[in-house]
Amino acid sequence: MIGGARATDLDLVDVESALLRAAVGDYAAEAAVLLLANSGSWLSRLQGAGLIDIALDEDAVDGGPWAAVLWGDLDQALRTGVIAGTSGELRLLRAAASLADGQPVDLADLTAGVDRAELTLLLAAVAHAAGSHEHADVTREADGPAQDGSLLGPVVAWPVRD
Repeated sequence: MIGGARATDLDLVDVESALLRAAVGDYAAEAAVLLLANSGSWLSRLQGAGLIDIALDEDAVDGGPWAAVLWGDLDQALRTGVIAGTSGELRLLRAAASLADGQPVDLADLTAGVDRAELTLLLAAVAHAAGSHEHADVTREADGPAQDGSLLGPVVAWPVRD
């Protein structure tokens, strides 16, 4: 930790912003953060358990902090009961860890144990990680080169938050 800031000192909007600030440009890392944020309670649980590290960057354009989930500490936190969740919530957490940190995940188990809302979040995360929100329609005139057209939008969009 740099500058004495702690994730517990920030409200959840600031934690999410700091995590996204650090992930920007890496679609898989962005998808992991958005999956945690959209799942409802993982950011607050990880924050309360000390599993989010904050770094202050005085040179940042907006002056805001950067943050990272301590992915390597998740297994121990789960084993010792520091954090817990329903089977579906835990599957979302594992999916986020896989996207952000490359932790292996069993897709058969992952998809078999989620409800429709959780499945929507998983699909949105995979679509985001694949960069589908940046895909453009490709047009081609007769015997001409391919040209990017308008943006198509994500294959599966993030649900609107209340």
